[in-house]
Amino acid sequence: MMKDHNTTSGKPPFSYPVKVGNISANAVTVKVEASPGELKGVAELWDVVEVKALKAEVYLSRWKKDGVRIKGRVSAEIVQSCVVTLEPVESKIDETFEQIFIPEGSKLARIVANDAAEMVLDPDGPDAPETFIGDTIDVGEAVTEFAALAIDPYPRAKDVDFSDHIESDASTKSDKPNPFAVLKDWKKD
Repeated sequence: MMKDHNTTSGKPPFSYPVKVGNISANAVTVKVEASPGELKGVAELWDVVEVKALKAEVYLSRWKKDGVRIKGRVSAEIVQSCVVTLEPVESKIDETFEQIFIPEGSKLARIVANDAAEMVLDPDGPDAPETFIGDTIDVGEAVTEFAALAIDPYPRAKDVDFSDHIESDASTKSDKPNPFAVLKDWKKD
C-alpha cells in the first residue's frame, strides 16, 4: 500500500512524518489536516476535480517491540465528475482505519513475509503489516491512502441513471431502418 503512490517530486502530496522513537505503549493522538496546497496535490493523486478537505484523528501506539499501530478516523470532502453527465458530484468520506507498521529489517517483517501465504486476515481487522524504512512513518501518506480506498469509482449526479442515456434498446421501436434488413432475404447458395 505505501509503495509508489508519490507525485513526480518523490514526496507524497500530504505528508506528516512521525518519529517512531517518540511513540510509546500509551497511545498518542495526532490530528492532521491537509493545507490548501496539499489538497491540490491530493486531488491530482486521486484524479478528482477537487479535494475540499482532508483530515484525520490518529492514535499511534507501540506494537510488539519495534512496530507501530495506527488507528483512527479519516474524513474528506471531494468533488468528482459524474460518470454519466460529467457534472460535478460532491461526496464525503468518513472512514475508520487501522494499520500496523514494522521496520523493514525487523524479525517481524521476515516472519510476515514468510507467513504471508498462510496468513488468514480478519476482514474487519488491520491489513497485513506495512514495512517502513528508517525511524519515521508518514501518517499523512497513510491517511491519504485510506481515504482513497473509500472514493466511489463511479460517481453519479443525483437522479441520474445509466438507463436514461442508453442509445438504443431492443424493446423500443425506431424509425431508423435496420442496416441488416437487406440481409433478411439473402440466402447462401
